[in-house]
Amino acid sequence: MAATDVATPPTQAPGNVRKKSKLHSHERKVGLAFIAVPVIGFLVFTLYPLGFSIYTSLTSWNGIGPMNFVGIDNYIKLINDPYFHKAMWNTLYLMIGIPIGLVISLLLALAMNRKMRGTTVFRTIYYIPVVSSLAAIAIMWQWAYNGDFGLVNQVLDLVGIDGPNWLQNTATVKPAIIIMSVWKGVGYSMLLYLAAIQSVPASLYEAASLDGANAFQKFKAITLPMVRPVTFFLVVTNIIGGAQVFIEVNIMTPTGGPEFSSATIVWYIWQKAFDNLQMGYATAMSIVLGLLVFIVTAIQFRVNSKNSFSVE
Repeated sequence: MAATDVATPPTQAPGNVRKKSKLHSHERKVGLAFIAVPVIGFLVFTLYPLGFSIYTSLTSWNGIGPMNFVGIDNYIKLINDPYFHKAMWNTLYLMIGIPIGLVISLLLALAMNRKMRGTTVFRTIYYIPVVSSLAAIAIMWQWAYNGDFGLVNQVLDLVGIDGPNWLQNTATVKPAIIIMSVWKGVGYSMLLYLAAIQSVPASLYEAASLDGANAFQKFKAITLPMVRPVTFFLVVTNIIGGAQVFIEVNIMTPTGGPEFSSATIVWYIWQKAFDNLQMGYATAMSIVLGLLVFIVTAIQFRVNSKNSFSVE
């Protein structure tokens, strides 16, 4: 049996190696240039401000003069600050509107999903507050809540109810803001729920009907699980947004409400930073607020990962 010759790979000419090397080097430079843009943006607009904020929270600074390092004095001060505790409680109280808004949005989405005339018009009407200016909406509701000539009290008067001065009463100022916030955001949540409901395969409902399931059983076993990702998204974003409530409070109750009853944590931070020029103390409160929002969001992701499911 004759020995076979072992084929040797052809050697590349030095010129081809040099050309490929130049092309590879050029591609690397172009790739690094594209990567450098977001990296520089992150360093300049995220990492540096974060580091500067952490350092500022350890100083006594009025925003103009020199910074005086005080260590953790600002954090000790906010622990003993009753107004900080009150503002944090008010912020948490206003988040009661989150589950209320989600329930109303889901019910409206179910109604809008039915085949009936005029649904497009109603979708538009419900979404108008979402795209409207929050400042304009706050001014409108401020007039509506007026104790003397407000529209809300006029409507209540038609049914024999003597309405209060909503924004000047410690018992009603927070519910009034909650109602306005739910009205403002219900259209956005409704459209997301509607899109989720319409993406549910019709075969699931048909199979449930063959098994004898009624409308409520279909809603509980099919609709609710299928819209769970949307619910998770809305809960997380609403909590983050609820922790940053400022415009409506600053316009409707510019002094923080009667007895500081409507002041939120962001409103209190703004007051300390720009009214009292206590930038260091305000930054310390901002750091604490950011950590709390991060912890709550992480918990939500953890709970959602445990309750995740897959439809086979």
